Amino acid sequence: MVADNSRIPLWPLPLLLTLLFVVAAHTAYLLSIEGGHVPACIPYLDGCVSISRAARHGWGNHLFRLLVIPCAVLHALVWLLAARWLRGGTAMLALGVLSAAALAVYATFLGTEGETYRFLRRYGVVVYFGFGYLAQLALMRRASLSKALPPRLIVAMSWISIAMLMLGVANVAAGQLATDPATKDRWENIVEWWLGLLMVGWYAVLAMGWRRQGLGVELKSRDPM
Repeated sequence: MVADNSRIPLWPLPLLLTLLFVVAAHTAYLLSIEGGHVPACIPYLDGCVSISRAARHGWGNHLFRLLVIPCAVLHALVWLLAARWLRGGTAMLALGVLSAAALAVYATFLGTEGETYRFLRRYGVVVYFGFGYLAQLALMRRASLSKALPPRLIVAMSWISIAMLMLGVANVAAGQLATDPATKDRWENIVEWWLGLLMVGWYAVLAMGWRRQGLGVELKSRDPM
């Protein structure tokens, strides 16, 4: 017989994912400023440094790796749980897990030198954002069709996705139109910071949805008698 039931809520997982990434990126930047590796500015407005450069040197690099690699594990776990929650979505799950793996690759090789490592870092960034974005769209579609989330949360997620798409389009346009390399770099840096914030902010909205739905894992212990 079941002697004790305890339920573990799932909503803290996507919320923790968001917090880990935000703390990792911003704390690494502050440590890099203190170490004299990067200039000080408001990167969301000035674009003086990219997330990658902000976390590439010294203690900032160590801290970033320490926090972002577990963050990548949480990414994968959230997508596994999302597929079970929505009872399907093979493509969504594959995209989400590949995005998580790309984030782990990016964090692992950040700060290393060499053409191969540079390719892996670039691959990690592109696949993380690209596949992660597609996985988010797939989840919103399935959650909307199955009414698994309240409409206003779907709307909030959709606005975040639209903002990410607009930033991506603007970044491509700026790359084609900007003639000054420094201006192009600043704009790309600004876009990277905002895209990173919006990408993980989407998971915070998902956490709100899971909390409202009361999703959890039930642990059962059985009486040996």
